[in-house]
Amino acid sequence: MSTANPEGLPVDDSTFHGRFALVVGGSGGIGRAISIELSRRGARLLVHGRHASERTQGMKLGFHETFDAEFSSPGSFIHALDARLDKIGAEPDIVICAFGPFQEKPLAQCTTEEWEWLTLANLALPGALASRFLPGMIARKYGRFLFLGGTRTDGIRAYRKTAAYASAKTGLGVLAKSIAAEGASHNVAAVLVCPGPTETEYLDNETKIRHASLIPTGSLAQPECVARTSLNLIDADPCIASGAIVSLDGGFAP
Repeated sequence: MSTANPEGLPVDDSTFHGRFALVVGGSGGIGRAISIELSRRGARLLVHGRHASERTQGMKLGFHETFDAEFSSPGSFIHALDARLDKIGAEPDIVICAFGPFQEKPLAQCTTEEWEWLTLANLALPGALASRFLPGMIARKYGRFLFLGGTRTDGIRAYRKTAAYASAKTGLGVLAKSIAAEGASHNVAAVLVCPGPTETEYLDNETKIRHASLIPTGSLAQPECVARTSLNLIDADPCIASGAIVSLDGGFAP
């Protein structure tokens, strides 16, 4: 475990200072930016990724642990996570799920296996994390969940190329609002953020150019901006944004 926070970081005014945060998918993309921002705000971290131990070496993180695991099913993931938490001897106060495989394919071409995989990873896993950690948060009278949806999955709409992926991500709105309702009297909050196209290592240059051309600003969002804005929604006590579904797409209109 690292033993020092990054130098010169203003953490005293954050409600996350000293809290323990789990970031699923926290070693890459927007999740990586969220991990760095959480550390800047003084949180202790458990950063998940397939190669989290390796990828976090170049990140500006303070107190942190890593959880290297490849997702196959919610059950096996939670089992492995429990074993890791037992070794650490702590339960998370903050749970961020920034993991979620993307697929762009017309509905008629999606296989049964693809439907199962996308739904398990993008909806069942966040739901399982909520069910696993919500009781402890309620007992401790504090908890924060942040889920990352897909672009334009803040409401029910049609999709020509991403219906399977978007169907699962849209369901996260029900999850966030349900946590908010159940946790309201126990200082447990949940927010769903739906970023627009974002500049990450997961997009090839052709996709970046195509997506940027559909955004009024002509440029993709930066993951650091998405991370700061998203965390600001739950970095409050009380969290009046609980239950919100927030679109951060800059007017993206494909």
